[in-house]
Amino acid sequence: MRTFNVVVERDPDTGLLVGSVPGWPGAHSQGSTFDELEKNLREVVKMLLEDGDPKLESEFVGLQTIQIG
Repeated sequence: MRTFNVVVERDPDTGLLVGSVPGWPGAHSQGSTFDELEKNLREVVKMLLEDGDPKLESEFVGLQTIQIG
């Protein structure tokens, strides 16, 4: 079983959730709910893995919160 981190954002124009695997071009999808997004992302990642292991352009390290002033 493989594990991938996913960054999820909400598109301000459509209101849809958009998820992407950091550093993996093409590994992204959208959905109106978290469940739909996860289902769609699983399909995309499975399809991409058919071409072999991904060649990640960067490595997801984590998130950091900062405070300003």
